[in-house]
Amino acid sequence: MNDANPSQKRSDVGVKAAAGTTIGLGSVLAIVLSWSAHKAIGWALIHGLLGWIYVVYYLIVRHDWTWF
Repeated sequence: MNDANPSQKRSDVGVKAAAGTTIGLGSVLAIVLSWSAHKAIGWALIHGLLGWIYVVYYLIVRHDWTWF
């Protein structure tokens, strides 16, 4: 890395930080449940951000408990 170019350092830090970001199990589960219920990308993204909150909501309100 060239020490004379400070913008190069900042961009490397941003790339490393973005590469370390992961998606949690709650978010993935919320996206899958939302897609199966609504078939809409917008709702899936919103519910993915909510994560476990949407998963619990889905289990309590929207889930069909006939298998139980």
